[in-house]
Amino acid sequence: MTPPPPPTSTAEPTLVPADTAPAGPRSTPTRPSGPVAGAALVLVGMLLVALNLRAAITSLGALLDEVRDGMGLSGAMAGVITTLPAIAFGVFGALTPRLVRRYSPPRLLAAAMVLLAAGQLVRVGTTSTVVFLVGSAAALAGVAVANVLLPLLVKQYFPHRIGLVTGAYSMTLTAGAATAAATTVPIAHLLGSWRAGLAVWAGLAAVAVLPWLPLALRRGTTRRVATTTEPAPARVRPARTRLGWAMAVYFGTQSLSAYAIMGWLAQLFRDAGFQPEQAGLLLAGVTALGVPIALLMPTFAGRLRSLRPLMLALSAAMAIAYVGVALAPHRGALLWVVLLAIGQSAFPLALAIIGMRARTTEGTVALSAFTQSTGYLIAAIGPLLVGILYQATGGWTVPIGFLAVALVVQTAAGMIIARPRHVEDER
Repeated sequence: MTPPPPPTSTAEPTLVPADTAPAGPRSTPTRPSGPVAGAALVLVGMLLVALNLRAAITSLGALLDEVRDGMGLSGAMAGVITTLPAIAFGVFGALTPRLVRRYSPPRLLAAAMVLLAAGQLVRVGTTSTVVFLVGSAAALAGVAVANVLLPLLVKQYFPHRIGLVTGAYSMTLTAGAATAAATTVPIAHLLGSWRAGLAVWAGLAAVAVLPWLPLALRRGTTRRVATTTEPAPARVRPARTRLGWAMAVYFGTQSLSAYAIMGWLAQLFRDAGFQPEQAGLLLAGVTALGVPIALLMPTFAGRLRSLRPLMLALSAAMAIAYVGVALAPHRGALLWVVLLAIGQSAFPLALAIIGMRARTTEGTVALSAFTQSTGYLIAAIGPLLVGILYQATGGWTVPIGFLAVALVVQTAAGMIIARPRHVEDER
């Protein structure tokens, strides 16, 4: 993807990565992929980052009962912990565009993975609830930065393979979430404590740092560019557009459902009579079944003339699953898991739509940051309110009813963003 043209000498200089900066007044910068080997290293790094983006969340969801007992947490505080990912993603995701103007994406991703690894180690090494929350927030801050950067890197390094590469990292993200959900309880039992079961995922984050170190050192920091030939591009402000808000609402309500499921579905199945290991496997099944869907969804969506039938189908699957887990959580568990997996593929669809609804690199990072940061703040009420409703009512009917209402809002927003257009046209 060609970076935006350089600004005139009378405009405020624009920050661009050093490796993509124009060499002269009329130069046409090339996309920053460089040699094939460099692009391959970026792809490997992206997939390793994606593998980590949900493991810290689903691993905690699988061991939530043990963590509550070990830390002496109330149901409300457990709700706060399951809400923390959405809050952190909203707050720290909003800061990422500013960081991109100062530092190169490889340097930011290396720092993000270091923060993720360190935060996970801090939270399992304390008996203090406050320190546990601080460590979790630090880890999730690293995830938030990576969330926003990945669509930007796809647009920059793989402009002709956006659907395929988005599908690949979405699939890897889903696989990481499924693996963590399925294996954390057995690992904790094998190693003798829930702390050890959560700590192993810090090692995976440390591995994800490695591909970005040579890229960060080679690319260096950003630099200012100022020439006198072309005007600076107009800044894209998704918050002032109908499309930007529709994207944020769709992403937010979908994420609200996703984080409520990741945080509480295993508990729902435990309450329905399943053993902890079985409940963890059922939670893992939601994400595991979504792996092939995540790979194919972005490419499939890019070939459709209208996204409305697809969005309606995903919402219908979620609606049936909600009714099922409310009325027959034990008897129909496998069917509800399949339907939840289908419905949750709205997540890779939303990631793909970010790239489809922006023409430029600046538009992509602006729409990605606004969609995800605002969306995750919307999502933050999901796990918390589900936890409060669960504790207040002692059952799952009311919490599931709340998720059904959110699904209606998600579907309405989806009908708006289904129409082809670009955020740059609405500014």
